[in-house]
Amino acid sequence: MKVSPTAIPDVLLIEPAVFGDSRGFFLETYHGTRYRENGIPSDFVQDNLSFSQKNVLRGLHYQWPHPQAKLVQVLEGEVLDVAVDIRRGSPTFGESVHRVLSSDNKHQLFIPKGFAHGFFVMSETALFMYKCSGYYNQSAEKGILYSDPDLAIDWPDGTPTLSAKDAVFPRLKDLPEEDLPPYELP
Repeated sequence: MKVSPTAIPDVLLIEPAVFGDSRGFFLETYHGTRYRENGIPSDFVQDNLSFSQKNVLRGLHYQWPHPQAKLVQVLEGEVLDVAVDIRRGSPTFGESVHRVLSSDNKHQLFIPKGFAHGFFVMSETALFMYKCSGYYNQSAEKGILYSDPDLAIDWPDGTPTLSAKDAVFPRLKDLPEEDLPPYELP
């Protein structure tokens, strides 16, 4: 397993060791001790799976005051995955990291608490898996408009298919301070 920091060092790219032969392949998608030894401190409590069609954009989602760290990967297909630092006082506040995650490259992205997250499906369909460090809490669910010009995220070409909720999220600058996590999370 290779773990590399991204442009925002708290967001980590994980390249699992893949063992393949004529029968197929094997890889560990999570091993608590190894992941903690490589700077991924979260104890995950919930796994989620989503299936989406081409050009579906999900996000940018986060929870506050019940934040979640996420370990994300694509089981089938290909997505552009995006994490946005929304921690008040962070030196990288408003900056984003994006990576192509696919069933071919088998990469994972660790997104710590205090980040908004979203992805855009580039293949015909995608099966997207994510482990969460906290349980889903509907009252804490929040989001940021995916096309916020201040974020300048370079999404792939194509008209995105959005949920009604995702289409009307506010811009980052329009969120009240109390809706954003602090840089130093408890």
